[in-house]
Amino acid sequence: MDIRPTTDQDLDLFVGTLHAAFALHPETPNEDGSGVWWSALEMDRGLLAVTADGRPVGTAGAYSFELTLPGAILAPTSGITAVGVLPTHRRRGVLTAMMRHQLTELRARGEFLSVLLASEALIYGRFGYGPATYTGRITVARPQAALTPPRVRGAVDGSATGPDAGSVEVLRRAECGEILEEVYDRYRRNQPGALSRPPRWWARGAGQPPIAPAPRYVAVHRDADGVPDGYASYSLSDGTLTVDETITTDDAVTTALVRFLLGHDLATKVAFKHFAPGHPLRWQLADFRAAEVSSDSDWLWVRLLDVPRALTARGWFTDGELVLDVDDPFLGERHRWLLTVRDGKADCVPTDRDPDLSLDVRDLGSIYLGGTAPSTLVRAGHIRAHRPDAAVLADGLFRAERAPHCLHWF
Repeated sequence: MDIRPTTDQDLDLFVGTLHAAFALHPETPNEDGSGVWWSALEMDRGLLAVTADGRPVGTAGAYSFELTLPGAILAPTSGITAVGVLPTHRRRGVLTAMMRHQLTELRARGEFLSVLLASEALIYGRFGYGPATYTGRITVARPQAALTPPRVRGAVDGSATGPDAGSVEVLRRAECGEILEEVYDRYRRNQPGALSRPPRWWARGAGQPPIAPAPRYVAVHRDADGVPDGYASYSLSDGTLTVDETITTDDAVTTALVRFLLGHDLATKVAFKHFAPGHPLRWQLADFRAAEVSSDSDWLWVRLLDVPRALTARGWFTDGELVLDVDDPFLGERHRWLLTVRDGKADCVPTDRDPDLSLDVRDLGSIYLGGTAPSTLVRAGHIRAHRPDAAVLADGLFRAERAPHCLHWF
């Protein structure tokens, strides 16, 4: 078996092999190849596993994204995608060979982070990826969907200081592409865990709604000056109003959009597909039990390729120092690092000091964005704390300014 890079000429072969691996049938793209999820693939970053006689049996690809780190810092990252092996060649080391080849290439490119969405939770931990952001679905029964007014003066809510000064306009998806792109870009730059959506994605209609050109209505919120500052993409079927995503940079705008969606006359319930952990919606409802939380799951998995560069790239909100003993069994590496944080900046250098925490690189990926507390993984037996206060100190150091969240599907 050989692992070879792909070119644009391999697109049909790559897509056909990937769909066969998942027993799926490709949708029909537009004449220019747009309008399907794979139309934004970067074929110069793809890999094909081929047999000795040239038959393709596995695929792996990567997108070029920016990931927002704690501190509103934008870092280049590879979004691993389109990973599949034909059923006839599973459990023969094909996936392991592709992942090792890919990680080696990413490092050769000078990259220090990669991310992915895991189709199965058992697959990618052995390659050094750890779940780092989480998402849930909130379904609200419309008859019990009344929102309470804020109980404290000046609370962050659309009516906290009087009626919302903005307005909501309903547009068709095809009418507001530029608005969606601009509002999402402002949002992702300040949300830890968010990924960029390159212009190619919007232009090609790739991914899932609202990037894809599937029929959707979009509630666009405008501020008092008429500038779009939020949107919600939604569809109605069998009495359920399903909201693909709600994007804003302001809690007051979020509340205004939620109030609009919950007021849709023909809906019996409203399902918000992607809400971050700790979202305040349940607390805003007059009836706390009117909201049902489901599909609470991992979303973005993170892999550190260069530990010092990754740790010094993100922002920090507490001073302190930790000695981290980091094991990377897939790449056959183990290093001990002294992490020192002062005034929001970190320094990370090799050390021979006794460790405060011993952890696998996958667990470092899980805590990297601040969405998983190190103490949780200590209690789970994943991280070893060598002194009593090490986990508490790590919790304070690795926290983010807000819960990391990723909406982007790739």
